[in-house]
Amino acid sequence: MNTPIADFIARYVKSGISRLHMPGHKGAGAYKDDITEILGADELYSPDGIILESEQNAARLFGSRRTLYSTEGSTQCIKAMLHIALINRRDKVRRPVCLAARNAHKALIYAAALQDFDIDWLYPEGGALSPCSCPVTPEALQRKLSSMGEKPFCVYITSPDYLGGMQNIRGLSEVCHRCDIPLLVDNAHGAYLRFLENDLHPLTLGADMCSDSAHKTLNVLTGGAYLHISPRAPAFAENAKDIMALYGSTSPSYLILKSLDEANRYLAGDFRRELDECAKCVKSLKKTLSQRGYRLIGEEPIKLALLTDGPDAAKKLRSHAAEPEYIDKTCVVMMFTPQNKREDYTRVLAALEGDEPSESPALAGEEISKGPAPERQAPPAPGRRLTIREAVFAQSETVPVSQALGRICASPTVSCPPAVPICVSGEEIDQAAITALNQNNITEIAVVK
Repeated sequence: MNTPIADFIARYVKSGISRLHMPGHKGAGAYKDDITEILGADELYSPDGIILESEQNAARLFGSRRTLYSTEGSTQCIKAMLHIALINRRDKVRRPVCLAARNAHKALIYAAALQDFDIDWLYPEGGALSPCSCPVTPEALQRKLSSMGEKPFCVYITSPDYLGGMQNIRGLSEVCHRCDIPLLVDNAHGAYLRFLENDLHPLTLGADMCSDSAHKTLNVLTGGAYLHISPRAPAFAENAKDIMALYGSTSPSYLILKSLDEANRYLAGDFRRELDECAKCVKSLKKTLSQRGYRLIGEEPIKLALLTDGPDAAKKLRSHAAEPEYIDKTCVVMMFTPQNKREDYTRVLAALEGDEPSESPALAGEEISKGPAPERQAPPAPGRRLTIREAVFAQSETVPVSQALGRICASPTVSCPPAVPICVSGEEIDQAAITALNQNNITEIAVVK
């Protein structure tokens, strides 16, 4: 597969032309490939040349009607796809509502604030101790939709989640399409799913739009992402570029665009074979750790999430020169890709062998590979006192969590990773929320004055 962006940049660098344009470094040192929208370089938000050609290559690889590049991560794509669904909603008389699983990234909250729509939340049946987890069955979605007086303009799901949990996208999409509601998926952690032997990408399984953080699991620079629009949703593609421009800089990084372009060649070439090998290595690692007594969560093929004392596990990993993706009191998460070396797997085994695994202070997760299932609790579901927009744009102050009871959450205060808000803007902070904030080591929160 050709790489028009990378090839253009290579020709430009080789030409030795005087750079009388931005950026200010003029291509010195390590920045020779960093350019701007010069003649022939195309424009990201109105492409008709090399960027358009590269995006069309990506669309063929992912089986989309249209794939759009982002140099500002999935956050830009999430805001754009919600905007697209919002302006194409069936009922434009009543106040728009998005029906979303509660473990959404805070980008959804900020999109609601900017676009002024409400969110009705889907909660996991039986509860879940981790804010990162919110499994939703097709049956539960159908019951929720049947109980709603007004049809939402979209259903929004996060899959895979931060702990490797994967939703039944095919089943959820069938429910949505029977009800004439588009399904949007935050697939930030799952760009690679398209290239598994068994294609598990949300677009393949029925999603109408999804955002993929290419940089999380593919060989793409940080910030590189895709907005995919399904062939089943042609109307969504019409103004997609203009809407992406609303949430993006007019100075996109050509280094990121180049990496997205070069990824197409890799995805069309050896990636499937290398991904299969990676998935087999992770599967073997999971099996060995399970036999040693570790509890595993999540179904994602190349992510390893353990229910254990997270800080203790991270200390062991770091003592063997291995850095995990995420830890909290209940778990440790490790992400693998075909770029990992054999020694990375052996270091994990060396770090976690010998001693019995430490019990997590409070078990979280859904799929337990060994041992009794953990006790679950319902996540906080406080009442809403302001719209999300009203709360985000209100004057606010930061107070200790111990002093927040009865106050209204302003901007969601969460760490990244995983950037999943416990309290959502506009909600009253009740005792259940206080407990959840304490359990997740959040000591301060922004509240409306």
